[in-house]
Amino acid sequence: MSRLRSLFTAIASAALLIVAATGQPALGDSASPSSTMRSALAPTAGCGKTPTLSSGTHTITTNGRNRSFVLRIPDGYNNTTPYRLIFAFHWNGGTANDVDSGGTSGYPWSYYGLRALSNNTAIFVAPQGLNNGWANSGGEDVTFVDAMIQRIEADLCVDTAQRFALGFSYGGGMSYALACARANVFRAVAVYAGAQLSGCSGGTQPVAYMGLHGLRDSVLNISAGRSLRDRFVRNNDCTPQNPPEPAQGSLTHVVTYYSGCQTGYPVAWAAFDAGHTPGPVDGRPGDFEPGENSWTRPVVWDFFTQLGGGTQNPPDTGTFRGVGSNRCLDVDGASQSNGAQVLIWDCNGQANQQWTATGSGELRVYGGKCLDVNGAGTADGTAVIIWDCNGQNNQKWTLNADGSITAVGANKCLDVSGHGTANGTKVHIWTCHGGTNQKWTRS
Repeated sequence: MSRLRSLFTAIASAALLIVAATGQPALGDSASPSSTMRSALAPTAGCGKTPTLSSGTHTITTNGRNRSFVLRIPDGYNNTTPYRLIFAFHWNGGTANDVDSGGTSGYPWSYYGLRALSNNTAIFVAPQGLNNGWANSGGEDVTFVDAMIQRIEADLCVDTAQRFALGFSYGGGMSYALACARANVFRAVAVYAGAQLSGCSGGTQPVAYMGLHGLRDSVLNISAGRSLRDRFVRNNDCTPQNPPEPAQGSLTHVVTYYSGCQTGYPVAWAAFDAGHTPGPVDGRPGDFEPGENSWTRPVVWDFFTQLGGGTQNPPDTGTFRGVGSNRCLDVDGASQSNGAQVLIWDCNGQANQQWTATGSGELRVYGGKCLDVNGAGTADGTAVIIWDCNGQNNQKWTLNADGSITAVGANKCLDVSGHGTANGTKVHIWTCHGGTNQKWTRS
């Protein structure tokens, strides 16, 4: 089944789920995780073992039912290296094969685009829902996930601190159910256009959480997504806020990382001006754009991989030292406030000088703040500040081979004002000219 046809099925049938979800208690309350699932993090039994599992469709019996899932093992799998384990849940009316194949987009959209981005650093699982859905009656779908984890980890080498779940629509509801019921099993979840459709047993523990939802979603209103998000804002002790969302008609998106969250338990909210879709594309009004063109792919992948682990090298984090000044790119006064000025200061290795280059072109500091060209300006001398990461072009940077750093939105260089070398000299953007005040080394 093509991705487009499957998504139309999701839209046509998800409305029935809304009625069911609002007309009865939450589905799928299940028992707390077993002592096995609560065990201390350790190499799985499959590490060092010659695997018997292979990529393809597998069956398993759980709760007296035969269930199936598609497994994708990385090319060049090494049985001594622990891998991330990523579960991707299909939408209502969709199938595990739809998720695995990527539909009409093929491999670039396989597993919502994460398989291609993983570059063979993760094991992927696409479970098949009963009746192509995730009612999770009596917690049976959570139990199904438990059984898949047990079988996979007995045979393959998995990093038990790096289990993730994501899904769209009904699959988003299932991912949310796992965030509630298995917060001590999954490191993070990403919920695309979801609602509480598969229950929320427990729901009191922190888990790293990303919600993505369209302003014009006529199937599952964005208010449902906000409600799911707010549970983990509370659980993760984040500072409550009303995160910015794009204007209707803007055809853009805004990604916000909450501040004040428990260390290691970020909450991110990605609102976009589109409808019921997991793959919105900025500047495009439709809900069925090719997924490989969507900004959701790198945003979700970066959210997961910032949490460490896996066989991929971690995001490149370190300092940027000015060639002309021999001082480091620094957030003034170690402030974490939106609008804090970026400047140069003696290199000291503190958190306000530690910048992470993400796969989506951001330079992050403190986890959720981005190097930002103030007001999306393009003029010489526009200040460079930090701001909540939002995915816009004024927060995208190109690290060039000659040591310069180019602001994508302005096509100008990160520049130390007036060729200054003193502590506190401000940083802004300026027409690229190759001077040493526009050259940076990384360490």
